[in-house]
Amino acid sequence: MKVEEHQERRLEIAGWPVHLTSYRIGETYHCTADNVSPGANLARTSGATREEAENKAIERAGERLKQTHRHAV
Repeated sequence: MKVEEHQERRLEIAGWPVHLTSYRIGETYHCTADNVSPGANLARTSGATREEAENKAIERAGERLKQTHRHAV
């Protein structure tokens, strides 16, 4: 099987920049959300539609990023 309908975009979740990558393999859409810097994987999800997979990834990434504390430098 091959990757189809590949799409990337950047958005902000809980004050953090996030890189969202979604694509379709067969009948299933997959989505990965990662922190732009340093590129840590926050969530990997799948769903029947692109919207479902992306919404799940955004929700999981948001849960994790809300728990992250920022320290003044």
